[in-house]
Amino acid sequence: MNVLIIEDTKDIAASIYDYLESLGYTIDAAGDGVTGLHLAVTNDYDVVILDLGLPGIDGIDLCRRLRQDALRFIPVLMLTARDSLANKLDGFNAGADDYLTKPFDLKELAARVKVLSERISRMPTAKLQVGDLTLDVGTHEVTRAGRPINLNPTLFRLMLYLMQNPHRVIKREEIEYAIWQDDPPDSDALRTHLSYLRQAIDKPFDRPLLHTVRGFGYKLTDRHAEDD
Repeated sequence: MNVLIIEDTKDIAASIYDYLESLGYTIDAAGDGVTGLHLAVTNDYDVVILDLGLPGIDGIDLCRRLRQDALRFIPVLMLTARDSLANKLDGFNAGADDYLTKPFDLKELAARVKVLSERISRMPTAKLQVGDLTLDVGTHEVTRAGRPINLNPTLFRLMLYLMQNPHRVIKREEIEYAIWQDDPPDSDALRTHLSYLRQAIDKPFDRPLLHTVRGFGYKLTDRHAEDD
């Protein structure tokens, strides 16, 4: 597995580097946002470990540029000393897939890195369509009415699961397990990601596809929603 560490605290970066290298991973490291972004867009990595507070370009801006400008589909594990919900939501909104608060256990970090890389590798190859919304698993391209939609890996997995189960009401617990197994980032994570997904696939268009069925769950459909 190829991992990029973008962390400006040398002791933390060295600890992560040494531990992951001992597991047989190939590691690159950068101590500032500019170098980290350059490495991320010019090399192929399975996971990026990204510190929130970085010189040059901070972690939020770097992650956002990675998703929106470079359109790189790389799982991002964000590291931060800040534990507030607002900071977590900022990270997820920028495109982070997982969040780990300092100080952390290296075994937990390695476990999260492994899970993130495996989620991407387990994705099937297919092209799915619901109404005018299409998703190509092989190329990671999502479009609606021919317009490209950029999704981070977590939103892509969420979109994929919904499109694999079209027109069916899916319970919150089922979606959470499909995306995060038994370890969702926090209790508001699914609601937050669904809100971002709606902004991406529904807000620019006249007809919504993602529906909340009150008291039951959610469904993705181009059919008439009785309860939205």
